[in-house]
Amino acid sequence: MGFLLRLAINALALYLLTRVYGGVWFEPGSTAINIVLAALVMGIVNALIRPVLLLLSLPINLLTLGLFTLVVNAVVLELVAGLTRLDVAGFGGAFVGAIVLTIISWLLDSVVGALGLDGRR
Repeated sequence: MGFLLRLAINALALYLLTRVYGGVWFEPGSTAINIVLAALVMGIVNALIRPVLLLLSLPINLLTLGLFTLVVNAVVLELVAGLTRLDVAGFGGAFVGAIVLTIISWLLDSVVGALGLDGRR
């Protein structure tokens, strides 16, 4: 059940991102299936590719006290946009979109945790 809940939260976060920030959007004619697929691709990219990117960028990440992680998150969003029907308005749009997506995901995780829907006690 945890996987499906995480997938639903990510899909809702992506959808809300496209509603509150104009730099990220789904192609016209996209359906809920496309949104869920984009969330699934984002989960796979976050699990497999993001750790490699963070490891490769470790020296610059240390020099910037972790702020380079924002750039890695933008690259991940650009990669997801390249693989799905999600579109991003350039790297700047991906950068701001990644920050907004992080905030939305954090808020949704907080709501799910407060409601006790995450299965934790």
